[in-house]
Amino acid sequence: MSETKITLPESAIPAGWYNIAADMPNRPQPVLHPGTGEPVGPDDLAPLFPLDLILQEVSEEAEVAIPDAVRDVYRLWRPTPLYRAHRLERELGTRSRIFYKYEGVSPAGSHKPNTAVAQAYYVNEAGRTRISTETGAGQWGSALALAAQLFGLECKVYMVKVSYEQKPYRRSMMETWGASVVASPSQDTNSGRAILESSPDSPGSLGIAISEAVEDAAQREDTAYSLGSVLNHVLLHQTVIGQEALAQLEVAGAFPDLVAGCVGGGSNFAGLAFPFLREKIAGRELEVLACEPAACPTLTRGPFAYDFGDTGQLTPLVPMHTLGHDFVPPGIHAGGLRYHGVAPLISQLVLDGLVRAEAYGQKDVFASAVRFARAEGIIPAPEAAHAVHGVVEAAARADAEGRERTILFNLSGHGHFDLGAYDAYLRGDLEDFALPEDEIERALKAIEPLPKPAGVSS
Repeated sequence: MSETKITLPESAIPAGWYNIAADMPNRPQPVLHPGTGEPVGPDDLAPLFPLDLILQEVSEEAEVAIPDAVRDVYRLWRPTPLYRAHRLERELGTRSRIFYKYEGVSPAGSHKPNTAVAQAYYVNEAGRTRISTETGAGQWGSALALAAQLFGLECKVYMVKVSYEQKPYRRSMMETWGASVVASPSQDTNSGRAILESSPDSPGSLGIAISEAVEDAAQREDTAYSLGSVLNHVLLHQTVIGQEALAQLEVAGAFPDLVAGCVGGGSNFAGLAFPFLREKIAGRELEVLACEPAACPTLTRGPFAYDFGDTGQLTPLVPMHTLGHDFVPPGIHAGGLRYHGVAPLISQLVLDGLVRAEAYGQKDVFASAVRFARAEGIIPAPEAAHAVHGVVEAAARADAEGRERTILFNLSGHGHFDLGAYDAYLRGDLEDFALPEDEIERALKAIEPLPKPAGVSS
């Protein structure tokens, strides 16, 4: 296959989202009500989410139809291109074939609109007029601001403070699309004020920002809460990525033996990997690699446990790999990966040995990102650069073993708003953060009184 770019017509946009829950060998354990310890039901979620999203969250159907109004918006950028990385292959001197699915062509510059558009559609259909959310690096906030504008909704975004300061143009992007953006922890909520009282210089975290956004939505009948990762319905919406990639690789006459993506909460990883994991579950030979930061090593160093999804303990208890809900990651530039937990679906797939994880230092990640940018021309977002580094490492291992691999990864967004991070790397000012074991142990003490998942000892 000599072509570099593989595209599909608009008619190839999937008609349905793929639900991996229908095919998993072991379903995730139930989400629990923190007060009763019983599984959460639709009535518990109704104050925050529209009914259609609640039904998707618990669905066991293999396919969920995509509404026509959502597919119409998808046509602004979907199908996204698949590239054969010929130049990167030559730069690496590898015998492996490397492909990447590029989600940076969306208006927001990442994969996030795939679910933002769907969530805004369902919120509008439910008759609510306002939506609240959190954002780490600003990619999710940007996507939801865009989607809210397209469906006539107000949008309030709680942006993790360290990213609010590192990435001011993400905030400008959100405000251009009509959103109201505040640095989290903020003075706008009880959760934010409590954090600021105890830690006035807190850099914030996704867990803190989630607490603020959930509190905001719970106090207003006109407001729905929207999450950009972790939950089943969010990962469901992202599977348009992998479905398109399967069709594009068929055009190329190829199928990967390694699929990789970066993981924070897990949405872009799931979007690419889940349709391929269906093939793996059915017996096809395939390695699936989750790439995470060493500064927030949730899958590689966090136990599988029940934990709150937020710092303020306002959410239900979620079964997932976690570093503890009050863990505050260092201020690495991959803000979208600075989350203490990982999606229950992905956590269960890791437990079942269908997915494995690796963690990388920030300097190594940026070295691979620059190498990729100079070869392929696209500057990766710091989050997506973790997948780039994972692929560079995997290709090198394959060459050392005398193997030729076919590798696919998700380049989930561009880094045009992250050039401050690249500037720090190129100046030699970028730091690696060593995460001491005693910090993980401290954070995990907070979850010791919580219920334990089945099969996990106390």
